[in-house]
Amino acid sequence: MKVHLVDGTYELFRHYFGAPSHITSEGYEVGATRAVLASMFSLLEQGATHVGIATDHVIPSFRNELYDGYKDGSDIDPEI
Repeated sequence: MKVHLVDGTYELFRHYFGAPSHITSEGYEVGATRAVLASMFSLLEQGATHVGIATDHVIPSFRNELYDGYKDGSDIDPEI
């Protein structure tokens, strides 16, 4: 048995900024989506029997009380 747990949010972010752009005929940017799917299929081709993909869900947590700006986007470069 070969099991992989993937941080889906990180993978999508990584491929969004690292993979080549691909625009559909309808005008949608799908380069990152294609790259993430290619990575997941690669895991299966390499013999993975199980693949789990976890993503972030924006919910208030105790971290919001500890740090006023926790995941509020205020520290993100506007160019992104």
